[in-house]
Amino acid sequence: MPDNKTIPLIDVRIIPPAERHPRIFGELTMLHPGAAMHVVSDHDPQPLHYQIEARFPGVFHWQYLAQGPDVWRIEIRRYESSGCGCGGGCH
Repeated sequence: MPDNKTIPLIDVRIIPPAERHPRIFGELTMLHPGAAMHVVSDHDPQPLHYQIEARFPGVFHWQYLAQGPDVWRIEIRRYESSGCGCGGGCH
């Protein structure tokens, strides 16, 4: 498993709201199988989780590393195998 220093981090607290999800989705599409990224937010990003599952069903694992009340930290990891082999591009 990679060292936390090598895991990309997006702190959405410092990103304008309209740019947050596009930035996260851009980073997700660059993750290789088995790789992860962290997202830090000032609120529970559960709606983002639903959007990821709708757009990339079965491709990413979502794990809370911290759950408020002031900071939420999420690890999003691309599964080693993502089914059809398209990397989520066909979903």
